[in-house]
Amino acid sequence: YWMFNMKLLLLTAAVLLLVVGEGAAERVLSRRTKRELASPLHVGGIRDPFGSYCQRRGGCCPGRDDLCTVPYLDTICYCDLFCNRTVSDCCPDFWGHCLGVQPPFIGTCERNGNKFFTGQTYKENCNLCTCGTTGRWECEQNACLMEPDIIQAVNRGNYGWRAANYSQFYGMSLDEGIRFRLGTQRPSRTIMNMNEIQMNMDPQSDRLPLYFNSAEKWPGKIHEPLDQGNCAASWAFSTAAVASDRISIQSMGHMTPQLSPQNLISCDTRNQGGCAGGRIDGAWWYLRRRGVVTEECYPYRPPQQTPAEVGRCMMQSRSIGRGKRQATQRCPNTHNYQNDIYQSTPPYRLSSNVSQTKNTPTHASIMEVHEDFFVYKNGIYKHTDASFTKPPQYRNHGTHSVRITGWGEERNFDGTSKKYWIAANSWGKNWGENGYFRIARGENECEIETFVIGAWGRITMEDMHNHHHHHRRRHI
Repeated sequence: YWMFNMKLLLLTAAVLLLVVGEGAAERVLSRRTKRELASPLHVGGIRDPFGSYCQRRGGCCPGRDDLCTVPYLDTICYCDLFCNRTVSDCCPDFWGHCLGVQPPFIGTCERNGNKFFTGQTYKENCNLCTCGTTGRWECEQNACLMEPDIIQAVNRGNYGWRAANYSQFYGMSLDEGIRFRLGTQRPSRTIMNMNEIQMNMDPQSDRLPLYFNSAEKWPGKIHEPLDQGNCAASWAFSTAAVASDRISIQSMGHMTPQLSPQNLISCDTRNQGGCAGGRIDGAWWYLRRRGVVTEECYPYRPPQQTPAEVGRCMMQSRSIGRGKRQATQRCPNTHNYQNDIYQSTPPYRLSSNVSQTKNTPTHASIMEVHEDFFVYKNGIYKHTDASFTKPPQYRNHGTHSVRITGWGEERNFDGTSKKYWIAANSWGKNWGENGYFRIARGENECEIETFVIGAWGRITMEDMHNHHHHHRRRHI
């Protein structure tokens, strides 16, 4: 009886061991199946291709043996002959130690004297380069915003302007520059057909000076260029800047608000896309009907993650009669209490000859920005053929809006002259000529003379008096 019990016990133990063993084998098999579906080790990037794995384990397992594994990095690798059947999950020294052949990949690429293993990457300007399985770098072929050979071609050529490499644009592709750094949609056909204001000028009294700059005629009243960052909202920046200048000039310096582009970006949402683009005629409609507060009250917040971020509207207003409006919320900037609403009159379209009258302050204009405009440093800009030797993806353009602040004329050595507009961009003060640029005038260069628009601030003597009173009380 005792012998029978012992046999029964041993038989039960053997069955249990068999079940456990089968379970473990199934788990390994399941894991192996998953390994076969994963990306190959040698493509995923072997970081230790010269290590001793199968050799250290002590031999090569014939056929398929799912237990013939060696710890490798944060996973395992295999030394059985099956490891090379489908997706390779062989240990790095399997081919040399077990088969006595070269591995089917080189595994390293060189850059600046450093070794990189298969699958490792680095970024070259706006293109990602990956170390391929053949030991060669495989790089994307995007056109970059800052292309050294285009910069050199402009500076070598006789184009009348100089180019520079801007660190804030380095690493961006040309497509990203067009998508995130412009942001003006062309007005509808109806708006584009607006009648232009014509003006009969007296040849004697209204003779144009060769040079006119709003910032010099109205010192302290023309606002400096801002930086829109990677937010495609030049439609809001140019409109807010022109309105700011006009209110300052109109009020004779009693009111010099820097109006808030963010107020327009976040709140002017009727057929507008915020940081994904908008129209300047829509921005002027909002300034006229709703009005905006100052930059100090509603500061600009560049998008953090995606340039399409707009942020909810944090400023509302209500009508107080006679078309005027009053804020119903405090400033988003809690340290500022001046939530005065500034409005404009209806916008009007100017012809290029009216734009050059000596009493015309700044105005907004739309233009086509080409690939070479991003590298402009100084001089009188004209679109060049510097990128024409390159493939088609190196040429692209998009619609932008800027603020025209004056004009001038430059004499050439041969006695001829080059006429130009002075314009403020919204790419910060370290771009171009302190944030400004000059562009050929009288030739509709980049369509800058096609659609020029202006509007006056809606202010009264009472507004000026109230504002002056607030300003004095704040500083007493």
